[in-house]
Amino acid sequence: MPAITFIHPDGKSERVETADGESAMQTATRHGLDGILAECGGNAMCATCHVYVDDAWLARLPAAADDEDALLDGTASERLPNSRLSCQIKITPELDGLVVKLPERQV
Repeated sequence: MPAITFIHPDGKSERVETADGESAMQTATRHGLDGILAECGGNAMCATCHVYVDDAWLARLPAAADDEDALLDGTASERLPNSRLSCQIKITPELDGLVVKLPERQV
């Protein structure tokens, strides 16, 4: 089973199991991780699942769609080049071991 490592703002890392086809946001909420609010339930209508993708993994993800890109302009924490919405990161076998950092705040 694939896994994702979430790095909390305090530096604590938490590795959790996920499933192929599940989003990184769904994985975080299913495991009760603090830092992913997911107010829209993964419908790409808010930015409360904002994460920073580890640079080593960024090139393995598909490019952000226009709607995701627009939402990232309104994140509560600073938008960086590796910012993504975790609801738009669909887990595949190639993403086993994905590392993402949670921002300081989502709202």
